Amino acid sequence: MDKQRDHSFGHHLRLALLIAITAGSVPASAASFDCNRARLPDEQAICASRQLSELDVEMSVRYQMLTGLVAMGTRGDMGDEQQSWLSARKKCGANQACLLGAYRSRIQTLKDEYAHLASRGPF
Repeated sequence: MDKQRDHSFGHHLRLALLIAITAGSVPASAASFDCNRARLPDEQAICASRQLSELDVEMSVRYQMLTGLVAMGTRGDMGDEQQSWLSARKKCGANQACLLGAYRSRIQTLKDEYAHLASRGPF
């Protein structure tokens, strides 16, 4: 049953990512935020890089899906954690290596949080 739930979540996540990435084929909307309003160096670097834009979309989709699965109190904690991560990302400025590392780390954290949540199931 857990494998089926994990497979179903993975399928939905891949579908959501595919839709988001496909819809984001225009550079101004490639990231999870409006690149026309990108003013900070980290935002501009994300909008200028397809790889960073795709990681931004993946991170955003994973975060949104995970927050939809947890209780209200946990959502608040996750929101605080996300804001903290965004502040850390901002410190990368336009450094693409720093941004790549930040995204990979955040995505792994979100994957781990989902795995922990799924291990406690059923929902």
